[in-house]
Amino acid sequence: MDTGTPHSDTTDLRARWHAAVTAAGAPADRDPAPYADRLLAAWAEPARRYHTTAHLAAVLAHIDVLAPHAADPATVRLAAWFHDAVYRPDRSENEERSAAMAERALPELGISEARTAEVARLVRLTVTHDPAPGDTDGEVLCDADLAVLAGPPQAYAAYTAAVRAEYAFVPDDAFRTGRAAILRQLLALPRLFRTPHGTAHWEAPARANLAAELAALTSQSSRE
Repeated sequence: MDTGTPHSDTTDLRARWHAAVTAAGAPADRDPAPYADRLLAAWAEPARRYHTTAHLAAVLAHIDVLAPHAADPATVRLAAWFHDAVYRPDRSENEERSAAMAERALPELGISEARTAEVARLVRLTVTHDPAPGDTDGEVLCDADLAVLAGPPQAYAAYTAAVRAEYAFVPDDAFRTGRAAILRQLLALPRLFRTPHGTAHWEAPARANLAAELAALTSQSSRE
């Protein structure tokens, strides 16, 4: 469940990082552990409420489900590790800085220039979540990142509460206005999910959750 509560036990995530780096071609003489330490520290920054290690673990789990659709699952998994490695809710350059982090770290681990560039491209793609037709790796990462929208009502409520907590510095009325605009933009998209699994299993519940949240926000605003 992608609720935003950080993982206290990072053993599984460390194992996943090691496996992803190995699958991506890192030579055996490079130690991935220090990089895991840095990434996990970034994902566990105290100001985070949604973009935490729990979100990272959830995205990786969703990629496991969607992996048959990917051209290069190892690269997609590396991109998941970096996609919110830099996150400040009051900044607009998070994805760019996260991609730049990947561009610095992966060559040090012996990852090829081509694969490093693809990881960075995928990270930058999460600005729009709009992969081009045929970009199956982009489709997998974006669908995995947005899968939280399709959670059961209780899980979706936990997600929205965590997002609100990350934006605690924003006044209620301004947050409602901004959040409602985002929800309307999402609902106006012809498709939220691009993979066959996402389309079949996540599209309808995600739209129901978004519509319910928008209705609740609109009702709150009308009462004030």
